Amino acid sequence: MPAATPEIPGRVRWAWLFLAPMLVTLGAVALWPLGRTMFFSLTNATLIDLDHYRLIGLGNYLAFDDGLWFGVLADPLWLKALANTLVFAAVSVTLETVLGILIALLLNLRFPGRTLVRAAVLVPWAIPTVVSARMWNWMLNDQFGVINDLLLRLGLIAAPVAWLAEPSLAMASVILVDVWKTTPFVVLLVLAALQTVPRDCYEAARVDGVHPVRVFFQVTLPLIRPALAVTVIFRLLDAMRMFDLVYVMTGTTDATMTLSVFARREMVGFQDVGYGSAASTMLFVVVAAITVIYLAVSRLDLEGRRR
Repeated sequence: MPAATPEIPGRVRWAWLFLAPMLVTLGAVALWPLGRTMFFSLTNATLIDLDHYRLIGLGNYLAFDDGLWFGVLADPLWLKALANTLVFAAVSVTLETVLGILIALLLNLRFPGRTLVRAAVLVPWAIPTVVSARMWNWMLNDQFGVINDLLLRLGLIAAPVAWLAEPSLAMASVILVDVWKTTPFVVLLVLAALQTVPRDCYEAARVDGVHPVRVFFQVTLPLIRPALAVTVIFRLLDAMRMFDLVYVMTGTTDATMTLSVFARREMVGFQDVGYGSAASTMLFVVVAAITVIYLAVSRLDLEGRRR
């Protein structure tokens, strides 16, 4: 006779019991501030007098008055920040994923000093973001930055370039700095996934004479896909909420303003708690929507492959 399994309802109760402290802590540090932000987004509260405000409904989100639309959703600068955030997230995460996989494949090979190289690769990720932003801010300076000096010596440019002041170059510069800093995070997770791939798969492919490129796409990539999906969603969430790197490098300029920078400017700079809370709530909605869509697409792709 098959062995008796533990009673499912009892296991569920114990699971909820063990999860209760974490859920309470999560509610205290996440759900309560989120709920309070959503509440203030329905008011005209300001930092000047936060105790006195009145409810205005969805006026901070979208309102129509005297033939004009008002609110966050009708704000051209917020729409610009949304576009900047989507571009920043899409380009940076794509580059980080591709570079992370390539570097992880190299570090997965056996060569002298591999352990030292693996540790050195993690240095950019270990540096605090504010420190990295300030460091690159000086390096990209148009007057005394080392980047311009190097390019001038190599003859690649004829005059110093204002990398962070020129609107057409500022976003690209910020993206490249983010790629430099966070690619090691992708490398770390992908490398850990590569360590779990059975060596027998590679031995069988080598015996059959399969080209290494085909081995990667038909053996390696499918096996590390779950870990890669987790890596991408983590990076996507961070990129959509990017604040410190952009704020330190370029401030509140329109060319690089993200949703987080916009929300901070309205709430702290202009002291409009209601409008800033609405912008923060919309940031949460956008991030949640992108996360749900990504997870749904990943799940459909996984189910399709299983069939």
